[in-house]
Amino acid sequence: MPVTAKLSRAFNDRFGDAIVDEPVDWFNQVDATFRDELRELDELNFARFNATVEARMAELRLEFREGLARLEMRLAESDAKLERRLGAQTRWFIAMWPTMMATGAAIWLKA
Repeated sequence: MPVTAKLSRAFNDRFGDAIVDEPVDWFNQVDATFRDELRELDELNFARFNATVEARMAELRLEFREGLARLEMRLAESDAKLERRLGAQTRWFIAMWPTMMATGAAIWLKA
């Protein structure tokens, strides 16, 4: 967006349009140069920011995968522990069932 310098008509009449347009053109060139440099700097900063974000995302993905692996390991341990306890409970149930049936039958027959 070029600079639109509006100078007084007296200034233009005294120095002429050619002389007045020269500083305006110079300001426009300086403005264009600064805009280009700012655009390049902005692109560099964005690229650096994007690389930082990508690196952090990769770290987070790795941490998430490690945490998920630990969770899966704990779930496997819990499943094994539950299976052992259910096995023990089932053995006790099978061992106690005939005893309870014999006791119940003895009480029923005695009465």
